[in-house]
Amino acid sequence: MGVEGLDFRESLNAVLISGGTAGNVIPDRTVIEVNYRFAPDKSPDQAEAYVRDLLSGFDVVRTDAAAGARPGLNHPAAAAFVSAVGAEPKPKYGWTDVARFSELGIPAVNFGPGDPLLAHSDDEHVSADAIRECLKVLKAWLA
Repeated sequence: MGVEGLDFRESLNAVLISGGTAGNVIPDRTVIEVNYRFAPDKSPDQAEAYVRDLLSGFDVVRTDAAAGARPGLNHPAAAAFVSAVGAEPKPKYGWTDVARFSELGIPAVNFGPGDPLLAHSDDEHVSADAIRECLKVLKAWLA
């Protein structure tokens, strides 16, 4: 899914399943909680419509939603930051507070040390060198 020159991938996952009352009773009801991480070219209402269409025939209740952050790399402040960082911009998978700024029309980017693909995993870690490099880039940009 291309948005402002970045390729976003979307994911739809069952993240919580519950049902039944005992190990020897067939459940009369099962509830499956689904998490849909959608590209920022969709609104929460468009994302909900997609899920409802995909799960047609099932009861669907939206319990939470957050708009995505458009990249905004065409804004001069964001472009200057990307230039100072010296790395290729990449799409952010999942929601962050940058989406709040995006909704208000304020350019913002996610930036920090570590590999975002390791976030929330057993192998999540950040090296001291990556933290020092991040600090160096931020100081250079702010100077």
